[in-house]
Amino acid sequence: MAKDRPEPELDRELPDLPPDMRWREWMRRIEAVLFASASPVPREDLVRVVGQGASVDLLIEDLASDIEGRSFEVAKVVDGWLLRTRAVYGPAIRAAADVGDQLLGLNEFDVAVLAAVAYHQPITREGLKDIFGKDISRDLIGRLHAQELIATGPRSPRRGAPYTFVTTERFLVVFGLQSLRDLPDREGLQDAGLVE
Repeated sequence: MAKDRPEPELDRELPDLPPDMRWREWMRRIEAVLFASASPVPREDLVRVVGQGASVDLLIEDLASDIEGRSFEVAKVVDGWLLRTRAVYGPAIRAAADVGDQLLGLNEFDVAVLAAVAYHQPITREGLKDIFGKDISRDLIGRLHAQELIATGPRSPRRGAPYTFVTTERFLVVFGLQSLRDLPDREGLQDAGLVE
């Protein structure tokens, strides 16, 4: 039977290493933490693996430069960072790896409804109907909710107090956004040819 042992103390300062090797070790620690995490890692957590004089932002910049040209990248998402595969490699991954349960399986209309929620939140199903000119099924809302891309927002002050819908933190992570302010504005959508 194994005895409970305290975790060994992590040497954050690394005083025995020359400055350039110390910096590289801190970078590798951050890389390891990001690699092991399934969700964005906030600055406060990364600070725990580096020394007092280290700037997490500069370490992240150097790590991003160090892996430039690789199949993955460091991404700032929500209030933290994560390692993710570059989008250009998506088709190769889907062709060779078992990632079926990680795919969202959204069709074009699902994405349009999700975008409408993102831009007009909190919004009711009636509000979505006004945008699209047709009823939005409870099944579609349920699928987006089950994938944790939307959540129930505050009740609308209208008669009957219908539910409203809002996007979630997972929505931001999936679409690589730090906040809703990073959604493209109308001009950006026009430049991309997505709206007239």
